[in-house]
Amino acid sequence: MITHGPLSSVSSVVGSLICSFKRVFSFVSFVPFVSFVLVVSFLSISASVFAQMAGSPVTGYKREAGLPATALPAALREIGFDQNLDRQVPFDIPFTDEQGHPVRLGDYFGTRPVVLAFVYYSCPLLCTQVLNALASALDVLSLQPGGDFEVVTISFDPRETPALAAAKKDLSLKRYQRPGAAGAWHFLTGEQPAIARATQAAGFRFVWDADLKQFAHPTGIIVLTPGGRVARYLFGIEYGPRDLRLAIVDASAGKVGTPVDSFLLYCYHYDPMTGRYGLVIMRTIRIAGAATVLALAMFVGVMLHRERLARRGPR
Repeated sequence: MITHGPLSSVSSVVGSLICSFKRVFSFVSFVPFVSFVLVVSFLSISASVFAQMAGSPVTGYKREAGLPATALPAALREIGFDQNLDRQVPFDIPFTDEQGHPVRLGDYFGTRPVVLAFVYYSCPLLCTQVLNALASALDVLSLQPGGDFEVVTISFDPRETPALAAAKKDLSLKRYQRPGAAGAWHFLTGEQPAIARATQAAGFRFVWDADLKQFAHPTGIIVLTPGGRVARYLFGIEYGPRDLRLAIVDASAGKVGTPVDSFLLYCYHYDPMTGRYGLVIMRTIRIAGAATVLALAMFVGVMLHRERLARRGPR
């Protein structure tokens, strides 16, 4: 004879709880797996290729007699970037813009981050690649020239003229046709003392090769804060739009960009050795762990609520 009493009610509740726990345990096994897959995917997508700090020698570069194949010529040993992070660039350095007007470097600072590129306008190879890559990367960004940032290009050849600067600007603006780009991208020329002050402050080292009659120089761009302090270096002749955007947002101290950018800056960290932003593993794992706990808590809450409703039954 079956008795319907407290023992039967307890057995029913225990059975329901066991069923719920089975569902919870299956969910617990599933959620960390999903989090693991997401983290692995994120790491794979975010892997970046190591960028060179200095440009490769141009075709026809003469190797010094007696040097092993792996040794660099003397000129290339003297070029590169000295990472003067947080160094203030002088605002009083005089230059001439592409229209022939006298300007000072500080005219382009004050409210927005500045993307700075040192080139020389008659460069046969690398400088054009730097400017083309910069234009292509900027064109992908949703940030607006003149509103969110300025771009300053300085020739380190004191023989070059505003006419050469204007011609190079026209070519660059054919690639970067964003509204406001013409007024936000500045091409400057200057005398040797001004060039020396600017390049030394920014950590840009170059030399003149008398044999080839051209400059040997590194390739890369520099992002500075609105106050004129060196914030980030991006090396090479290709600049990932993600790296460039994060560098501009980083230099603006959060005044430019969206909450998503702030979140990405929490997950990504600037590596001075590569000039790239890399994923911070521990922070990503913490975020994935927090998301897992939150999802689990929500699931348990929903399941307990359903169990209460099931025990009450229809009225």
